[in-house]
Amino acid sequence: MDSRLGYGVLSYDLAHLLGAAVLVLSFVLLYQRRMGAVINTYAAQAWVLAAAAAWQGWSQGAPHLYVTALIALGAKGVAIPLALHNIVRRLRIHRSIDTALGVFPSMALGVGLVALSIMVVLPTTLSRGALTREDLALALSVVLMGLLMMITRRSALTQVIGFMSLENGLILAAVGVAGMPLVVELSVAVLVLLAFVVFGVFFFRIRERFDSLDVSHLDRVGGAHR
Repeated sequence: MDSRLGYGVLSYDLAHLLGAAVLVLSFVLLYQRRMGAVINTYAAQAWVLAAAAAWQGWSQGAPHLYVTALIALGAKGVAIPLALHNIVRRLRIHRSIDTALGVFPSMALGVGLVALSIMVVLPTTLSRGALTREDLALALSVVLMGLLMMITRRSALTQVIGFMSLENGLILAAVGVAGMPLVVELSVAVLVLLAFVVFGVFFFRIRERFDSLDVSHLDRVGGAHR
């Protein structure tokens, strides 16, 4: 009995630790002001997400979550960051990042979004277990932080990284809910990979047209056509 209780406490604590680490790395993404550091932080977030999926697979006795972990590790933790670094080199993108909001306002707004996630999720999931409820609160926080990054960054590349960080939050929510079918997680992963290919073409077209990935150029073009 004591060993089972100890295992349950370990499973609960480690799942929380990994979920919280994914959220902390979302804050690190907001803090970074260099393109290479943003890409590397996203890769680190994907590695932690893979560890979280693998641990949930072990604790839930759900082998399909190991597939999710491998996809997150291979695609999001290795392939996509390498492709992003290659895009930065080929397009000669500026290493510094232009933002629409400063560091401290962004971080303060991020803390507010975490508080909002807790206020929304915990009261509405009273029928679920404590671990599921808190994992969902962490996952929603990661999703909102990804949206915040998309809103406050002017470069198309960093906005795409924000979108993919948002998707990390969706996967974190999926692996934290026992019984989530593999097809859901695989469909999300495939959609993200397809979106990344489309975004890659988009990057090259913007760079070819404006010699920059600053999306404010698109607003000027739209104004000129009107």
